[in-house]
Amino acid sequence: MGRCHEKCPFHFDLELDHKPPTREEIIPELAASYRSLLKNLGEDPNRQGLLKTPQRAAKAMLFFTKGYDQTIEDVMNDAVFDEDHDDLVIVKDIEMFSVCEHHLVPFWGKVSVGYLPNKKERLTKQIALAVIEAIQPTGVGVVVEGTHMCMVMRGVQKINSKTTTSTMMGVFRDDPKTREEFLTLVK
Repeated sequence: MGRCHEKCPFHFDLELDHKPPTREEIIPELAASYRSLLKNLGEDPNRQGLLKTPQRAAKAMLFFTKGYDQTIEDVMNDAVFDEDHDDLVIVKDIEMFSVCEHHLVPFWGKVSVGYLPNKKERLTKQIALAVIEAIQPTGVGVVVEGTHMCMVMRGVQKINSKTTTSTMMGVFRDDPKTREEFLTLVK
């Protein structure tokens, strides 16, 4: 059986010689549903202000639920690079929105993600190494918080998300008390 056909609502009968409709192809059916909804609410879907509403609502719902068609590869868009860094990265305040599955009403919020990049970031470590080279301290801690314009202007287009990276070297890595003091002060 082909990939994804097991859960496909269009293949419940196991007739696999057809493809499920594309999202564009279901717009007319969704628009008809919205038109029916307006009628059932007592509205006149033929009045000027509502003529294009079913079509707009159908397209909006497809946009709101576009995540169903996206893979992690689509979202990441080959934007992961190998680097010599393995310290904590936090991406915080990522705006998100979705649709409540109980009432189909929109909701929004923020998401924060922390990860150990396994050699995938470098600027923070470069700064720490520069400080070590310049003044040979017994330790150095660096925290970088930035708004990546590649996330704001294109790609995921999340305006308020901030990426925070940190690296600890010397006593900042080895002594939890020193590390905690530094992190408390930079908050």
